[in-house]
Amino acid sequence: MTHQRYRDLAEWPLMGTALIFLAAYAWQVIGRLEGSGASWLEAVMWATWIVFAVDYAANLWLAPSRWDWFVRNLHELLIVALPFFRPLRLLRLVTLLSVLHRTVGETLRGRVVTYVAGSAGMLIFVGALAVLDVEQSAPDAKIVTFGDALWWAITTITTVGYGDLYPVTPIGRMVAAALMMSGIAVLGVVTASIASWLVQRVEDTAETVAEAVEEPVRAEVAELVAEISALRREIAELKENRTL
Repeated sequence: MTHQRYRDLAEWPLMGTALIFLAAYAWQVIGRLEGSGASWLEAVMWATWIVFAVDYAANLWLAPSRWDWFVRNLHELLIVALPFFRPLRLLRLVTLLSVLHRTVGETLRGRVVTYVAGSAGMLIFVGALAVLDVEQSAPDAKIVTFGDALWWAITTITTVGYGDLYPVTPIGRMVAAALMMSGIAVLGVVTASIASWLVQRVEDTAETVAEAVEEPVRAEVAELVAEISALRREIAELKENRTL
């Protein structure tokens, strides 16, 4: 099996695994479960981590140039090698974006909607979960509920930053930095996509107008050609009559 073939086959199962992980992680963080419930959810997340580890090994084995793939995908190694750093494991959810991008179509308008609704929505939700996970039990924490975490994530990704809520732990600040950079990247892609879409719309409109103007002109030219041909025939007939 080729590397690309494996990636095509594994895309949807990995998306399902990522969704299962996200649901279990959100349930554990928001619900603050303890006892058997927490143990069950932890087992689910470990199972999804095993799937991600197997996927990493398969990609490395099937890659045409294993060393190049290894160097270009160091973040994948971090996600697999640091299972105890749970916010980092959330990076595996970028699979959702790649699958969503492939399924919505190739129009510029479709890509804009995808990036805005998919990327921003997922980053806000994941960022809120990650920061709540590390902040809610910290001393002097400002972010202690999921509502606080969502509000903080929205103000952070949009670079507004009111300052009413902020992380106080080192890991929480790392999550904030990652969310800031991701937000800038998403907004940049959206802006570029909108600009490209506007340019395409202007070009399409110009072509439509040119075609609308050209059609009457072509009709008039055809009529003139027909009239000129008729005049030539009449002139030729007059010359023949004079000769006779």
